[in-house]
Parts: sequence; structure tokens; C-alpha cells
Amino acid sequence: MNVTGAGGPDIPPSALADTLLERLTHAYPAAADPARAAAMRAYLKDIAPFLGLTTPVRRALDRTVVRGLPRPTEADCTAIALRCWARPEREYAYFAVDYLRRHIARCSSGFLPVARHLVATVSWWDTVDLLAAHVVGVLVAADPRLVADMDAWIVDPDLWVARTALLHQLRYRDRTDSARLFSYCLRQSGHPDFFVRKAIGWALREYAKTDPDAVRTFLAGERGRFAPLSVREALKNIGP
Repeated sequence: MNVTGAGGPDIPPSALADTLLERLTHAYPAAADPARAAAMRAYLKDIAPFLGLTTPVRRALDRTVVRGLPRPTEADCTAIALRCWARPEREYAYFAVDYLRRHIARCSSGFLPVARHLVATVSWWDTVDLLAAHVVGVLVAADPRLVADMDAWIVDPDLWVARTALLHQLRYRDRTDSARLFSYCLRQSGHPDFFVRKAIGWALREYAKTDPDAVRTFLAGERGRFAPLSVREALKNIGP
């Protein structure tokens, strides 16, 4: 029987998740650094408590935690991600993001609602941006039918969901749907939040590595609609 997450997707039964979480919840607290945890929490604007694990320490622990375990199914990925997200300390979410990045190819388009839950729960750039580019973007590239979901996400009232739609093509390079990218940027051009305006500039800056002239032409025609922050970010590496 599935366990229902608090206000989120069901958590499927998973023996792999049982083993992994048992290992993880022993390894992480044993390496905790309370002084560093306080500084990390302050840096991330008190979004969540931390154990105080630096990235090198955490990833070394992660290698130990996953050693000898089989490759996951989609149900395993779902269970692991949701159970990590339910734990308060931020490092568990970081583990989940890294784990999904390694195994997202084993997930179908049906994983997208889980990804949306992760994006919209305890949201901040440290998890959202990686999920956008390395999880959501991979799912959409594998199943073009999910483009319709991105068209809905870009106008979602949750700014982190909209930011994910803006950023999901970050790694597409010459596979980028530039018309859709530009359309998304225009739809959110008047957004008052820093993180959406920054994402517009970042998405355009990344595409400018592939087609700088297209980005220059787009901004020349629509520049008055964008915040200065978005324009500066978009043109940072290519100039006006």
C-alpha cells in the first residue's frame, strides 16, 4: 500500500529506499558540523536547517551510502526523492537531487508530477535550478508531450514553478526551442520577483552561447519590456 506524502504525491513502497534512507540517516548525522550548519542556514536565508556537511564531505558519504545498491526503478526514485524531501535538513534534499540527476533516464514522463512537487516544496534556487535543468529538462526532452506542461508552468502563480519552465532548456543548446524560450521570457517580463527576472536573463545568456545573434535581435526588439537585470544577465557574455 502506498504512503501518501503530506499534500503531495504518494510515496510508493521501495525496499531500495528503505535501505538507502537507513544508511543515509546514519551517515549524515554522524558527520554533522553544528557551527557550519548555522552558517549554511544563514546563507540560504533560513530556508531549512542544515547538518553542516560541505559538498565534498557529503558526496564522499553519498558514495558510501549507495555502494553495492542496485540501479533504481522509477518507483524507487520517487520513494527516495519524496522521503529525502520530507526530512528537515537540507542535505537530504541535495542527496535526492544528485540521485535523480544520475538516474532520471530511468524515469518516464509520469515522474513529472513528482518533480513539480519537489520544485514547489521548501523552494529555493539551490534545489530548483538543478531540478529544472537536470530533471525536468531531461523529462521534457525525452517526451515532447510534456511541453504542454511547461506552457502551463510558465504562467503558474508559484514563482519557482515558473522559474523552472524558464530554465528547463538550459542544457539543450542547439536543440533549444528558441520561439518557446522567447515566448516564456516575454510572458514573465513584467514579473516583480528577482528570481524570475534573473532566470530570464540566465536562460537567454545560456542560449546566447548557441545563437548570440538571435538573442541580440530578440532583446533589441523587446528590450523595453524587460527589467535591466534581465537584460544585463542576457548580454553578459556577448555584449549589446
